[in-house]
Amino acid sequence: MPDTGQTALLDRAGLDALVAALTADGRTVVGPTVRDGAVVLAELDGADALPWGWGTELEAGRYRLVRRDDGAAFAHTSGPQSWKSFLHPQREKLWDVDRDAAGELTVCPARNEPPSYAFLGVRPCDLRAIAIQDRVLAGGHFRDDGYAERRSGAFLIAAECTEPGATCFCVSMGSGPAAEAGFDLALTELIDTGGHRFLVRAGSAEGARILDRVPSEKGDTTTSDAARSAVDAARDRMGRAMPPMDLRALLGASPEAERWDDVAARCLTCGNCTMVCPTCFCTTTEEVTDLTGDHAERWQRWDSCFDLDFSYLHGGPVRASARSRYRQWLTHKLSTWHDQFDSTGCVGCGRCITWCPVGIDITEEVNALAEEARS
Repeated sequence: MPDTGQTALLDRAGLDALVAALTADGRTVVGPTVRDGAVVLAELDGADALPWGWGTELEAGRYRLVRRDDGAAFAHTSGPQSWKSFLHPQREKLWDVDRDAAGELTVCPARNEPPSYAFLGVRPCDLRAIAIQDRVLAGGHFRDDGYAERRSGAFLIAAECTEPGATCFCVSMGSGPAAEAGFDLALTELIDTGGHRFLVRAGSAEGARILDRVPSEKGDTTTSDAARSAVDAARDRMGRAMPPMDLRALLGASPEAERWDDVAARCLTCGNCTMVCPTCFCTTTEEVTDLTGDHAERWQRWDSCFDLDFSYLHGGPVRASARSRYRQWLTHKLSTWHDQFDSTGCVGCGRCITWCPVGIDITEEVNALAEEARS
């Protein structure tokens, strides 16, 4: 999606007007807000619901909200949810089937008209994640019609990163902190001697159309340079990094590495990393019925390769050990994903590190594999 070159400056009222313009177009606006001790993604009635003045402190297995003095709206890092919660929901009904008195079955697809989403505050790493899921779920051999329908109408407003978290490593995965493509609008929040404002760039014709409807000032070179400098500075403050090498080759050549035993001794195989990952896409189906047996439903729900039954074949699971399941997840994410989808499956958001209950750090594990391969 090319950058149209159109820029504008919004203040807090202008951001609220942007939400109002999207709502007036019939869109469901979703963005970050504070709830239950975290920055979560939820439907927004207006810009006032954004996490103004909230930041986050992160480490492996640790997440805390902290108050800020500057009133920033987008100075937090990624929370436990990603946008796949809306585009590829955790549980979705596929169809209903009913049996009448004569024993005839009637099957009815359960898909409803999907919302027209507008996502406000999509981090560059999550833009990349959405592009990856587009290839997997909408552009591959096994198209997910529900995903494709929800994605086709989604309006994406990126929020460039100026304050990365301690578990972020998007630079080493080539997915941030700047928004390069895949957005309708991209905003950069600035708080300096020039005041609190948002530089907004249009990345599509639809983005330019919406921006024209919002009260704003014309973007200027000074503000554009300040925004670029703020994002460039964030590039040098990443909390983590992958080793600068061919990760696809490293993981592909490391199936018998001793490091797998080390991480398996710590891994709980809980599947948290796959649930919070913005690109993990595995699902299973389940059928439920009422007590009469005359009504049944099929549901699709998220599944995880850490589930013991995920690889079950007649006689037992293919990957029975924690070692084999963690190795499968990491090798697929960084290596064999290329064979299937022509890209890595990791965008460097760091969620799997933050939300691992025992603090397993994917960058630490890959660096350890690289060191073992060199020895």
